[in-house]
Amino acid sequence: MFSVLVSRTLQSQFDQLDKIVQERIRNGLNSLKKDPYKPRSGADIKVLENTNPQKYRLRIGDYRIVYCVDNKIVKVIELFHRGRGY
Repeated sequence: MFSVLVSRTLQSQFDQLDKIVQERIRNGLNSLKKDPYKPRSGADIKVLENTNPQKYRLRIGDYRIVYCVDNKIVKVIELFHRGRGY
């Protein structure tokens, strides 16, 4: 089982979203506790190329979450709307 840590910046961005979107993102972050590497139903995960340390993208509807994994800790770096890009 992995632990998920979010930054203060991400938390403030999260607080500004609609409650329905917040719930979907919360569920997505909880899915990372099981396995942050493998794409599956409810967890559209993609490796971001040429990143050091290795970063991953989790797609949740129109939102993207960028994170990295350090031992058993998932460090959530960024949350943004898909229109903004990477």
